[in-house]
Amino acid sequence: MRIGISADHGGFARKERVAKNLHVAGREPGDFGAAHMAPEDDYPDFVIPMARAVGRGELDRGIAICGSGVGACIAANKIPGVRASVVHESFSAHQGVEDDDMNVICMGGRVIGRGLAWELVTIFLEARYTGADRHKRRLAKVAQLENTKGPAA
Repeated sequence: MRIGISADHGGFARKERVAKNLHVAGREPGDFGAAHMAPEDDYPDFVIPMARAVGRGELDRGIAICGSGVGACIAANKIPGVRASVVHESFSAHQGVEDDDMNVICMGGRVIGRGLAWELVTIFLEARYTGADRHKRRLAKVAQLENTKGPAA
């Protein structure tokens, strides 16, 4: 599985720990930055390139971390083909993949601790989309929004 990871200053420490854990687990994530702690950086500068790689199919899954997880999620969801959600508990970490084919998990580096962050990443990466008809139908409706211009009717 090809994995990307990104974070701004608010998620930098958490990103570094998760990336290290992934490396120890034999998974080599593509690190989209930040490369160092910089209090004035902006999450879109790191999240958007990673999300674009997910949207183009160059990555299977992405991990985006900012202070709350919210900004990273908003930015990631602007990219066609990305289905991102803020996740701070285990049920959504797997259910988001199983039912909604979530391919980017967003977390708040200032919201959750490193143990929980690693648990959620592990659950997210192990989960698989079920492909049930009802889920396909719902995702097709969501995907249709990406193919239309302007606000939905």
